[in-house]
Amino acid sequence: MYDSAKYLVHADIRTSGVVERSDVVGAVFGQTEGLLGDELDLRDLQESGKLGRIDVEVESERGSSFGEVTIASGLDRVQTAILAAALESIDRVGPSTADVEVRNIEDVRSAKRREVVERAKELLAEFDATTMSSEDLVEEVRRSVRVEDITEFHGLPAGPRVADTDAVIVVEGRADVLTLLRYGIKNAIAVEGTDVPDAVADMTDGRTVTAFLDGDRGGDLILKELSQVGEIDYVALAPTDRSVEDLSRSEVMDALRDKVPFETVSAADAEADDTHGLAATDGSAQPSPPDSDSAPLDPETPVEPDSPADGDEGAESDGTDDAGTVAADTAGADGAADETDADRPSGAATAGGQPSEEAVSAEAEEPSETEAGATERAEPDATPDTLASHVEAVVDDASGRVRLLDSTQGLLAEGSAEDAFDLIEGADVVPSSVVLDGELTQRILDVAAQRGVDLVVCRAAGEFVKQPVNVRVLTADEV
Repeated sequence: MYDSAKYLVHADIRTSGVVERSDVVGAVFGQTEGLLGDELDLRDLQESGKLGRIDVEVESERGSSFGEVTIASGLDRVQTAILAAALESIDRVGPSTADVEVRNIEDVRSAKRREVVERAKELLAEFDATTMSSEDLVEEVRRSVRVEDITEFHGLPAGPRVADTDAVIVVEGRADVLTLLRYGIKNAIAVEGTDVPDAVADMTDGRTVTAFLDGDRGGDLILKELSQVGEIDYVALAPTDRSVEDLSRSEVMDALRDKVPFETVSAADAEADDTHGLAATDGSAQPSPPDSDSAPLDPETPVEPDSPADGDEGAESDGTDDAGTVAADTAGADGAADETDADRPSGAATAGGQPSEEAVSAEAEEPSETEAGATERAEPDATPDTLASHVEAVVDDASGRVRLLDSTQGLLAEGSAEDAFDLIEGADVVPSSVVLDGELTQRILDVAAQRGVDLVVCRAAGEFVKQPVNVRVLTADEV
């Protein structure tokens, strides 16, 4: 009956005493007889095949019994539900009181439908895995033909057109030739290493040769050797640290389309060599430093005096030349000198024209206006190099400013505290720390988190609705 049933009624039963399976079956038939009328009488339904056998599983433990009752039904949904409700009217099984509760009504056809759906999915997946579309079929055939077209030219992997074409593409290895064949390029030949074979070198004579090499040091070495043993017309390179065999069709076509004449590449290399100068003697890429001892001194270059005493001796020895120079001065210069001498206070110069000791000491003690101005200009440029000193300069001094610092506490940018949001948002270099003389708002904190700021030091922290986990917030007192 289970095979032809449409529904299964599952009910749980519990009795106050020990009962057997036959007692439960007798209670089901006896207490439902005449309850539902002649059309739903259990015995008549079983005889007509519309109701299956009553399956009972019961166990006894500690003076009571419990189990499950299952009835297969071929009736419709409404009649099956009425029959299931009638089971819950059973209140005694033999001499014991009983409690029957319908757990569920299972739709056998629904369960079968689920099984059908799951199986259909499995079959469809297997079908899709083994089925090829028309495009896949065409591409598979083309790929097999291209791979089979690879030949050898003097023992080197090459495309089928290398022997009779007037334009060839030189690549590094067999995998590069296969890649170009897959994209429809059949005039490529591989050198199979940095040692360029003689066959390739001889083949470049009288043909248009394009070197299509990897974007690494190996490609540079092959290009340099190929230019020495053969003739190259154009150069095409894969992107940096990429191989030709790893490129897609569009990348290969773009690289070949953007090829440049070899003269341009060689001229650029020559300029690079001239810029770097002599190579280091230890084989490294850094040039050797110039020998300072070997540079000859310019005889016309003046030599700075080592001490004031040396300067005095030089002045005394060159007295004749100085006198000649003074004699050649214009009258205007003499007048200016006279006015200067007239304005000089008494005792500032001796009778011989040499400055007195008091004048020399006064000039040494009082810095000139130029030196004083340079000192004043240098002081504002000095910026702190620690986070604490930045906080002291910005927050403790109540400057009303904001500073953006890098990872070494160097100053990246500075502006008004009111412009903190725009300053952080528009910074060219992402700051590592921000020192703000003011209250840190949610808006400033959000833009700091978006830019990747690690630390924000402020005078006071506001109320945050949401505080990002990647930004540390400290007040000036906590630094």
